[in-house]
Amino acid sequence: MKILSIDTSTRGCSVAVHDSGALLASYDLFADKSSSAMLTSLMESAVKHAGATLADLDAIAVAKGPGSYTGLRVGVSTAKGLCYALDKPLLVINTLEAMAWQVIPFHSSDLLFCPMIDARRMEVYASIFDAEGKVVSPTEAVIVDENSFHSFLANGKVVFFGDGASKCIKVLGQNKNAVFLKADIRPSAMTVGALAKDAYAAGNFVNVASFEPYYLKDFMSPPAKKQPVSAS
Repeated sequence: MKILSIDTSTRGCSVAVHDSGALLASYDLFADKSSSAMLTSLMESAVKHAGATLADLDAIAVAKGPGSYTGLRVGVSTAKGLCYALDKPLLVINTLEAMAWQVIPFHSSDLLFCPMIDARRMEVYASIFDAEGKVVSPTEAVIVDENSFHSFLANGKVVFFGDGASKCIKVLGQNKNAVFLKADIRPSAMTVGALAKDAYAAGNFVNVASFEPYYLKDFMSPPAKKQPVSAS
């Protein structure tokens, strides 16, 4: 079971190839605006270094979001294009869930885990998982203040991580139950692919034609600059 996984949820892009859950190859590029320019090259390199061809793949997996509007659009469009061209099924994985599994295996079972993606200003995309990876609080856009996640922090320790967590330290860092990881945890195709193995086994494929990224919020373009009015 060979699966090519793609993640372009935030800055840069990430690809990986797994065979029955075993990682064969992975590439991560975190340069700004690298998704559309480098994604194709990274996919080709990953598949080649895995000792396979695109035709050998059994499925394509992609991080569905939340995250950057442009990044998600690039990743999902690329994944759908591959599925059409190769006649392969499409698997989609929640970006925050994949982030959580980068952290969960290395911590004790009495903790909760809150991956966060920066959503501008004091807003983050966040979800909370237990030590078994089960969703405790669903994915949502959260405006962080001193009362955020109060019900969870009142009952135990919560581990916060991701590029949205740093903005929360000032308002939540004084809480003894709020743990902020120093490690730079970013979305990665490696954990997308690991989760895709179970999704494939369960037959959780999505309709390639109708699937859209999980943007979570409507895309808002910046307001147009007002043009100076010339004197008549």
